[in-house]
Amino acid sequence: MRPMTSATVAPPAPLKQDAGVIGLVGLAHMVSHFSQLILPPLFPWLKDALGVSYTQLGFLMTIFFVVSCGVQTASGFLVDRFGPRPILFGGLALVAVAAFGYAAAPNYGALALLAVVAGMGNGVFHPADYTLLNRKVSPRRLGHAYSVHGITGSLGWALGPAVVVPLAIAFHWRVALAAAGAIATAVLVVLWLRRATLELQPVPRAAGAGAAAEAGNLAFLRIPAVWMCFAFFFLNAGVLTGVQTFAPMAARHLLDMPLALVAVCVTSYMVCSAGGVFVGGFLASDPARCERVVAAGFGVAALFALAIGFGAVPGAVVPVLFGAMGFASGIASPSRDLLVKRSTPENATGRVYGVVYSGLDVGQAIAPLVFGALMDQGRFRGVWLVLVTLQLLLVASAFNVRRARRTALAPA
Repeated sequence: MRPMTSATVAPPAPLKQDAGVIGLVGLAHMVSHFSQLILPPLFPWLKDALGVSYTQLGFLMTIFFVVSCGVQTASGFLVDRFGPRPILFGGLALVAVAAFGYAAAPNYGALALLAVVAGMGNGVFHPADYTLLNRKVSPRRLGHAYSVHGITGSLGWALGPAVVVPLAIAFHWRVALAAAGAIATAVLVVLWLRRATLELQPVPRAAGAGAAAEAGNLAFLRIPAVWMCFAFFFLNAGVLTGVQTFAPMAARHLLDMPLALVAVCVTSYMVCSAGGVFVGGFLASDPARCERVVAAGFGVAALFALAIGFGAVPGAVVPVLFGAMGFASGIASPSRDLLVKRSTPENATGRVYGVVYSGLDVGQAIAPLVFGALMDQGRFRGVWLVLVTLQLLLVASAFNVRRARRTALAPA
């Protein structure tokens, strides 16, 4: 079997050129994560305005991520076929349309339909982003490119509650969602004006001949490490969904935390996660230790989750513990991306990232139903038990990816 590394190596490039690609891709990635957290922080308002349950609201996110999963897998093939730039622009446009539609939605059914549109937009980002980074950024800066990509994603998650909650309090939840649409539109305009930076030449025929054969028979789907990566991201999605949507409210019920601190918990987690991703970018400079870094990060995060869910801590300390949990998880993020890169056949970047990162969408489609049901039943400690369990499973899953990759590379 061909060694599972990306053989298409970007030629050496000036720092300014690499920084331009990394910055624009990161900006787009920020919008992807931002779009995922414009509805959940508004659940208290939507619950009252629409007369629905937390489970029904969680189902909106299930719709979003089910659609995103299907689109992400398909868009990986489109990225390899037509290039990442037009696919990325289309995704940004759909996210903007969905946000403006949310703001004008008259009822729950309309929100559900718009969640389909938003999911379609969200599904294109990972295949397009990683194809651009892997093929346009110099190899020696790739670890830092992944770090910036992760940081901007975390900042997008932090920006969602930070934008929509104050606007909903000061004005109306519809105003908050319209502002979200304006942000997505502004980023699309910036990328369009700098579109030459994101131009990607087709793979030369000689270098891409093997990839063309793989595209025809889907050989990469037979690589065990690809599916181990899928499982890893599935578990990771459960952690993210719990933290972003229901864990802060569960902590409030368990620890008598003031309502004003609920949104602060999510922002604290995401901002500190961005700091952890920055540190993790340096640790990712040595690909050989990526599994150990991932395991250590999520193992420490599980300890902080245990403290919140099962310890007697003051309510005012909870946002600090969320931040510590986010920092530990963030350290693992660049090494997590290296797990995928080291398991990717040459010239199949879009397809592999599309399939692997669809694990995030599948997990984020299922997790809101699980956490929402626990919340409706008043099983707030159960929310935290699920979070801790998922984080510990991530530790084991990282080493399973390495074992699957080494088995595939072992001589027959």
